[in-house]
Amino acid sequence: MSTLHERATSSRTTPPRRKPPRTKGCPEPSATAERPLRRLRRPGRRFLRRHRRSLAVLAGWSLLESGQTFLGGYGAARALDDGFLAGRPVAGLLWLAASATGIVLGGCAVRGVFTGLAGLVEPLRDGLVRRTVQRALDDALTDPARADISSVSRLTGQTEAVRDGFAGVVLTLRSFVFTAVGALLGLGALAPVLLPFVLLPLALGIGLFLLTLLPMARWQRAFLDADEALAAAAGRACEGLRDITACGAGPRATRELDALVTAEASASRALARWSAARTGALGAAAHLPVLSLLAGAPWLLRNGVTAGALLGALTYLTQSLLPALNTLMTALGAAGTRLLVILDRLVGPAASPAPRPGTGGVPADGPVPMTTGTVRNSHTPALRAPAPSTPAPDATGPCPPAVELRSVTFGYGGRPVLNQLDLTVRRGDHLAVVGPSGIGKSTLTALIAGMVTPGTGDVLVAGDTVMGCPARELTDRRALVPQEAYIFSGSVRENICYLRPDATDEELGSTLDALDLHRMVDGLGGPSATVDPHRLSLGERQLLALARAHLSPAPLLLLDEATCHLSPREEGRAEAALAARPGTLIVVAHRLSSARRADRVLVLDGTRPALGTHDELLTRSPLYRDLVGVWHGGTAH
Repeated sequence: MSTLHERATSSRTTPPRRKPPRTKGCPEPSATAERPLRRLRRPGRRFLRRHRRSLAVLAGWSLLESGQTFLGGYGAARALDDGFLAGRPVAGLLWLAASATGIVLGGCAVRGVFTGLAGLVEPLRDGLVRRTVQRALDDALTDPARADISSVSRLTGQTEAVRDGFAGVVLTLRSFVFTAVGALLGLGALAPVLLPFVLLPLALGIGLFLLTLLPMARWQRAFLDADEALAAAAGRACEGLRDITACGAGPRATRELDALVTAEASASRALARWSAARTGALGAAAHLPVLSLLAGAPWLLRNGVTAGALLGALTYLTQSLLPALNTLMTALGAAGTRLLVILDRLVGPAASPAPRPGTGGVPADGPVPMTTGTVRNSHTPALRAPAPSTPAPDATGPCPPAVELRSVTFGYGGRPVLNQLDLTVRRGDHLAVVGPSGIGKSTLTALIAGMVTPGTGDVLVAGDTVMGCPARELTDRRALVPQEAYIFSGSVRENICYLRPDATDEELGSTLDALDLHRMVDGLGGPSATVDPHRLSLGERQLLALARAHLSPAPLLLLDEATCHLSPREEGRAEAALAARPGTLIVVAHRLSSARRADRVLVLDGTRPALGTHDELLTRSPLYRDLVGVWHGGTAH
């Protein structure tokens, strides 16, 4: 039940954190992409050991392909030397018929090859799906705020890309290996002296190609990271246009986006350069053995190599070995590098905690429990709020304050969002929290709700620390209503009474009266009617979640833009009802009216938090005046 409660009180999702590439010149590939082969080597060996039988089936059927290759070149050589050049055309035709038999053998191998391939590919895909699902569940249970929808992409696009890419690489690698075995055996059978003329230039071309693989993989990942970073930043900028305009941050946002565009272009150019180098290596591997054999032909003929043996060697190269090599290199250079990058992401270590959506990598606005009191950041001296309109117990009295933050520091990726923050929130207060998108409102609420742990400092609710507190105890201390309210399948009563399962009919009726929800509940079929969450509007979901919070026994209510889908009239009635219940109310304001209804308003701007009444902040806080101006369409009131 505690896990379900966390789902009920937090439904925001977090995109995976991407480290943006360097923006001067070509971005450096991320350090995590430098050794993907080393990281994948051990799990790869374990996977192959578990599927030795499928490998044996694949190898057994592929031996027929070696026979086809061997007969192709050897039959052509014998047909020329022992048949046509010796004046025995029938013998020559028989040797050509033997070569044709090899084609039939290769065709027979196809069915068995794909049977063995399925024994490798399907378990790989299934294993990746299980790993992705398990990782997503573990992250959601460990930290519900980290649960992210990128797992859907991994389950669909990325695992299928690995499945198809792995199948293609295995097929081409198997074809090259067994084709090479047949060709080299044939060359040795015809004339061993032919082997150095083929192997040395072939090894040189393959070596040049292999030198391009790891840089290609690194730059492929750098390009993907840069592309995702640009997409995420552009999305955040579009969502926060109102706040960017209000804060005059347009030039800075433009510079940041321009830097990301430049980084992606640099990564793309570097990837193109390595692609050109790979193409050159492919050409060298494909042509150097033929050129070597043709250049050495006079010497070979003078030293006892027959014309048929020379023809057989050329047949092995042009008809079997080099086409298989070209296919393999093309697959490894394109699909292989993508396969390496995606496998490294799926199999590699889980991503570190990601920042919530916001501007410039700072968490987006979210639920934060607070009220009036003292707030101090390391950048500014302590601000002492005037006494609240309703007398409240002093923080030094027998009753501890509703919330205390003592020298709390928290950041994402080394960038502090809250720095040595001290905050005292008195009991019974009604506080509105405002600020630009991404400034840290959600981070503050998540810390107070016990959803994340500060880097340094202590967070206390009702005098007790929230770090390490069991979920059931946290439920008794605070109720959190996020912007996207969680409604589960069940009756209307079960949804509203979820945090208070022992509520009486009279108590449920009082909550419906306070929020004026009788008409909506009757429209749903009454308190006993079953709810289909997908058929509810966003506003209906929020009203049910607000009713759940109103009935909750928790003395601290946290609303994170939890009324954004309601009309101003519905919002005012809901906030008035929640403020009238005993306890403390913290509201991340969606409209100016929410800030004006509060006893105090806390303005977060990243460096100098300001605390006071609406009228006081209009005088003291330029940021608050800008936000009020935007709320009123350009006219501050």
